[in-house]
Amino acid sequence: MDTPPAPHRSRPLAVRRPPLRVLDAVTLLPRGATALALTLAGRTGSACSLLRAAPSPGAPRPAPVRVAGHAVASVLLGALSLVLAAVTLLALARGPFYGFVDEGPYGDSWGGPGKAGAWLAHVAVAVPCCLAALAALHGLAGLHDRLLAPLRGQRRARWVAPAALLCCLAGALFVAAFLRQLP
Repeated sequence: MDTPPAPHRSRPLAVRRPPLRVLDAVTLLPRGATALALTLAGRTGSACSLLRAAPSPGAPRPAPVRVAGHAVASVLLGALSLVLAAVTLLALARGPFYGFVDEGPYGDSWGGPGKAGAWLAHVAVAVPCCLAALAALHGLAGLHDRLLAPLRGQRRARWVAPAALLCCLAGALFVAAFLRQLP
């Protein structure tokens, strides 16, 4: 007896390639804001497409309130991803390019008192920080993809919404702590 082939669920291209997935995470804020505007204008189908959560064939169209809620969640996760992207850029500027952005003196710098030691110490700290931030961006894109499962007509795991909320809360606390330490 022939069995029908398993249905192939095509995943977005950004899910399959890590650099594109990181770029997908960085663009969440503008895509979420635009999707919210489209939803308020009555174009929920376009909003779902922009969020990369178009309903699968045969699935019911999601309600505009649900699409708007997911667009707001996308904006929040997008703000967090922009914070992570800023951390990555700051670590790059203060790590491998440390000698160009800080002219010295290096007596109180990590790895000082010489420029070479300070530069190497900053690179040794910045490279793992950049890799961790890029991995977090990759994870945020995956979390966002799982968060939007109901818009595609799929079930969402119970842990996804609390995890997204927790990530946004942690990002807000990080930004508040960072702003408090500024002079």
